[in-house]
Amino acid sequence: MDPAAKKTVLRHIGYGMYAITAAHGGERGVFTANWLSQVSFEPPLVVVSVELDSATLPLIRASGMFAICPFADDQRQLAADLGRPKARAGDKYAAFDLATIETEQGVPVLADTLGFVICQTRAELPAGDSVVVLAEVIGAAVLNEGEPLTMRAAGFRHAG
Repeated sequence: MDPAAKKTVLRHIGYGMYAITAAHGGERGVFTANWLSQVSFEPPLVVVSVELDSATLPLIRASGMFAICPFADDQRQLAADLGRPKARAGDKYAAFDLATIETEQGVPVLADTLGFVICQTRAELPAGDSVVVLAEVIGAAVLNEGEPLTMRAAGFRHAG
C-alpha cells in the first residue's frame, strides 16, 4: 500500500465535529468526536468511535447513555478545547465555563451547540486504540440555528 495515497484518500472522507457528553455517579465527561455516523433509520442508530483512554468512556459504559451535541460552524475553539484530555484540561465543564442543560435521561448536554440527541448504548466493537459504540437515539432537541462545524472547516486533520 502506498502510505501517502492512503493518507490523502482517508483525509478526503468528510467528518462533522461533535461534543459527546455523559454522566454517572455524580461525574460528568465531555470530549470532541469526529468519527461518528448514523447507521440505521429504523430504529435510529448511530456509531461513535471513542478512544480507550478517554475519561468519558467509563461514564458511557456505566450509565449506558451519552449525548451527541453538534458544534456550530463558529465553535472551532470550543471543539479544540474539548478535544484536550481530562488529564491536561481538568474538569472541562468548569475550565471552559460550559452552559449545560440536564436532560430527562440524566445526560448533560451543551446549551450552546446546535442541539442534541440522547443515545442508549446497544453494543461495542473493539477498534484498535478505540472502541466503536453502537447506540440507539432515544431523545432529541434543536437548541440553536446555524450550520454544523466540519473537521475540514475547523482546520483539524487526522493522521489518515
